[in-house]
Formats: sequence, structure tokens, C-alpha cells
Amino acid sequence: MNNAPFQAAALVRSRMPANFQPRLALVLGSGLGVLAEQMQDAVTIPFDELPGFPISTVHGHAGAMVLGTLSGVQVVCLKGRGHFYEGYGLNVMTSAVRTLKLLGVDFLFVTNAAGSLRPEVDAGSLVALTDHINLLPGSPMIGPNDERFGPRFFSMANAYDADLRNLLKSTAVEANVTLHEGVYISYSGPNFETAAEIRAFKVLGADVVGMSVVPEVIPARHCGLKVMGVSVVTNLAEGMSPFQLSHEQTLKYAAIGAESLVKLILAFLANVAKTPRA
Repeated sequence: MNNAPFQAAALVRSRMPANFQPRLALVLGSGLGVLAEQMQDAVTIPFDELPGFPISTVHGHAGAMVLGTLSGVQVVCLKGRGHFYEGYGLNVMTSAVRTLKLLGVDFLFVTNAAGSLRPEVDAGSLVALTDHINLLPGSPMIGPNDERFGPRFFSMANAYDADLRNLLKSTAVEANVTLHEGVYISYSGPNFETAAEIRAFKVLGADVVGMSVVPEVIPARHCGLKVMGVSVVTNLAEGMSPFQLSHEQTLKYAAIGAESLVKLILAFLANVAKTPRA
């Protein structure tokens, strides 16, 4: 039985501020770590000090947990994440997500950089995730089930919580931030998709494509955490524009989209602060 999440949670509790009770956790993707820099009374713990956490091998993906306050809400930020393409396996983020559950958060807010399959949703746009299609080779939950966190078989209905998304949508209107909605499809990477694959993904009903998110969302739902997600569009997918895709382009437009996403998240957290905790 893997006790890494319990060991990591104990270490975090030993370093967190007094009376710190985080309400939600944020996973910050490519170029989006700027949000953690705005946290008040922040405490930073590198991933390499946390048992079970992945050490990122990708430029632009920091690897640290940051605890602090944003818009009056106590949060845990993960600056960076592990990816299947780095060779860690499908359960690359399972221990990290379970650590967040043990720290007592109510829900997980995942962000990532993604390619758009819709011409009208161009680079710099924000897309609230309504569901996902998992094209990774299996599930993070393959293998022995840890009953301490959840059942062997579990539902993925409402995987991206509709009530939380509705609050985010109303917040976007208040903050004058354009927020699209769409289905996320996961691709293993590290190469970008082919034009033929993108055409196939459109037929399957996908709106945005990326190389992360699903390894966090599935273990989160397994252990009962509600989830919401927003993709920052960094490019139109392969075959939809004349530009060659690159990681540099991803980081450039992730930084542009991050300005709107930071504004949206701060306003969303201010609204969360007004609602009583369940």
C-alpha cells in the first residue's frame, strides 16, 4: 500500500501556517505559475521534498507546492505537474492529488495549456471544461485499489462539477472575461498531434486538446474531490493554421491567456469566499 500521500500531507502540515485550512487546490499549467506569486503569506515546498510528487523535466513547468491566501481564500497551489510523456506512468499525479484530499480541500481547480479544435476559439482564449475524452493508454486507477481513498469502481458523471462551473461562468460575466466551454481530449505527447488526428478528435466531439489534466481528474473523482478546469488556448490545433506548433509558442500564448485567467480566478475566489463552506 502506498503511504506517500500520508507522508507528504504530514510534511505539509508541519510547515503550513497556523490555522491554515485550505478550501481548494489549484494546479497551474504551462506559463500559469504567475498566480502563485500573488498569494499572501505564502509557504513554498518543492516537489522534490514531497514523497510521491513528480519532478518535472519540462522547461516552463515549475515543481512546487505553494500554500497561502488568494482573494480571502486559503488555497494550495501546485506550480507545475507531472505528465505521462515524461515516463512516470499514468498514475503520475495520483499521490499528489491524494495528498490534497488529505489536506482537506473541497475541490480541485485544474488549469492547462491546450490547442483549440474550434476556429473561433483562438490563441489566448479561455475554455471551461465540461467533460473529457481520455485517449491516454488506460486509467491512473489501473492496479490494486486503495480503499482508503475510494471504491474499486466509481462514476465519472459530472466529472467537471456543473455547479462550480456555473459560478465560474457568472463570475466571468461580472469580470468581463470571455469564457468558452468545451470538451477536453487528452493526448499522450510529447509530439503534437497530426492533422489527421485532429480531424478525428473533432468527430469524437472534442473542443480542446492537451497532454495533461486527465491524470489529475480521475484520481480526484476517485477520492471524492469535486473538479473544475479551464484550458488556456495557446494555438489552433495542427492543420487549422499555417503556423508550426512549438513549446515556445505554447509558453508565449499561455502567458497572454494567463492575464485573463488570473483575473478570472481571483474574482472567482472572491465569490467563493462569500459562500459558506459545506
